Amino acid sequence: QVQVVESGGGLVQPGGSLRLSCAASGYIFSTYTMGWYRQPPGKQRDLVARIGNGGAETTNYADSVRGRFTISRDNAAENTVHLQMNNLKSEDTAVYFCNVYLRSNEGVKDYWGQGTQVTVSS
Repeated sequence: QVQVVESGGGLVQPGGSLRLSCAASGYIFSTYTMGWYRQPPGKQRDLVARIGNGGAETTNYADSVRGRFTISRDNAAENTVHLQMNNLKSEDTAVYFCNVYLRSNEGVKDYWGQGTQVTVSS
């Protein structure tokens, strides 16, 4: 059974930084995309950043975070992705969810983590 686990959320002051991590485990043959979505209170869940198999050349970002956030795959840890968030703003406050689109013994599917809270406040 595939599991997706996030870590790294918390409380940070405006202008600060946080690093989120996401690891997928299970009988995984290959991951196609790994990404982060966020859901502010009372709002819909939207894409923050996503990366394919081709590294930095296959990334895309929401306009609101481009230049402040960086998504990257972990070369040392299989099926792991990080989101480095710099110059955080109050509007970045949300629950952040990791999404992984992969092929496993269960077929080709999307999997979601349980979410991690990021709060930007002074």
